[in-house]
Amino acid sequence: MEQKITHHLTDEILMAYAAGTLPEAFNLMVATHVSLCDTCRAAVEAYDMLGGEVLALPPGNDVSLTPGSLAATMALIAGGAADEIRTSRRHDPVLPQPLHDYVGGGIDAVKWRSVGMGVKQAILPTSRDASARLLYIPAGTAMPDHGHHGTEMTMVLQGAFQDEDDYFARGDVEVADSDLHHTPVADIHEDCICLAVTDAPLRFQGLIPKIAQRFARI
Repeated sequence: MEQKITHHLTDEILMAYAAGTLPEAFNLMVATHVSLCDTCRAAVEAYDMLGGEVLALPPGNDVSLTPGSLAATMALIAGGAADEIRTSRRHDPVLPQPLHDYVGGGIDAVKWRSVGMGVKQAILPTSRDASARLLYIPAGTAMPDHGHHGTEMTMVLQGAFQDEDDYFARGDVEVADSDLHHTPVADIHEDCICLAVTDAPLRFQGLIPKIAQRFARI
């Protein structure tokens, strides 16, 4: 069955992904989304082709390589830590393949930790310039209202949530910046599981969320 997705990533994010300039956590978000979204996957492929055309242009600003650069690069590829990357092509109804591979298994392999009100999270290991986490929000539960110091992208993997901006179901991504202050609420019909990535801490108003923020690392 074709995945119906109505909230996509921006062209700026997709271009940065194709150019390889995003933080690791954001790369994980884009890879996960485009594995479900034909529209964004086609855009990434177009930007990849555009980048290839740029590389094929006549030389004008060539970068000089030191002797032995090719041999050194090939040696790094041959000696890479292939044994450390164990991927499985098993289908998981919740985690798309890129996220499944990153976690090292399906949703049953996720190590959840409670953050209160029935909400659970699992922080994923990424580079230090941005964070990635899986969120489990019981059906009908409202998250604390909050703003953003930077960019937050939230992709629905199961269920749905709604906020002041719109309604987001599986595959949809909400891209939030410092202009958005919202209170996401999980749809009442099913527990909501999301992938969320941020490049700066969230901005909470209430005292209890601010205290919990220190321990939940959000």
